[in-house]
Amino acid sequence: MRPTATRRRMEAARLLREAEHRTAPVEPLTTTWPGLDRADAYAVQQDNVARHLTSGSTVIGHKVGLTSVPMRELLGVYEPDFGHLLDDMVHRDGGTVRAARYCAPRVEPEICFRLARTLRGPGVTISDVLTATDAVAPALEIVDSRIRDWRIAPADALADNAGSAGPVRGSWTPMAYAPDLAAVNVDLLVDGSRVATGSSKEVMGHPAAAVAWPANALAAYGKRLEAGYAILPGANHSPLHRRRPEGRGRFRSARLRVGVFHLTTARPL
Repeated sequence: MRPTATRRRMEAARLLREAEHRTAPVEPLTTTWPGLDRADAYAVQQDNVARHLTSGSTVIGHKVGLTSVPMRELLGVYEPDFGHLLDDMVHRDGGTVRAARYCAPRVEPEICFRLARTLRGPGVTISDVLTATDAVAPALEIVDSRIRDWRIAPADALADNAGSAGPVRGSWTPMAYAPDLAAVNVDLLVDGSRVATGSSKEVMGHPAAAVAWPANALAAYGKRLEAGYAILPGANHSPLHRRRPEGRGRFRSARLRVGVFHLTTARPL
């Protein structure tokens, strides 16, 4: 690889780290470096994840983003992406999270999968995912963009760890007692008021298809979804955009019974 490409990746990774640390988003990487491609973006993500691991973090799973058509249309991208979930990103159900620690946070209700078996692509199917999954749980994911105004191309999203900022997870339900995962209806409530509604079928037709997607995409990099990993397959509807001036917002996914948590908004959410 040419030294210029190496420097480009290192600089892009540094910009994203500083944006996260300072809560000051940067211009799209693909604007700064028009030639930034998917391989570059994955290398940038891996660089920053590796730095977290060196600092003592542990990978506990993956998240998949942009798995619904409305989400892709909203952000002007044409394919899903994936990122890493780390143990120090998880938020406690019922806890308080300061919105001011993020650049542009949003909230998404999802169905979290827990894998009992490893999934290695290519060729992973919905059936393979359901067989490998031992339990599911309702979850709310906080997503954030270190790219200014969420102006992301696919390479920007992938480099930015797919906007991952951490989940809040409810209790696990064994698969034997789980509902039809392709027919779960979701209401997103803020302080008891419904602000959005959606269905799990919006996630690539079946959320298990969105779990299969990174298993197959990671195969190109010699990676797999490990047994024990938690996988977030993407939002059941477009993320929350409601502006809140200050105070506390209680977000919960009512029909999934995830419980509640608070985001203290030192600035608009």
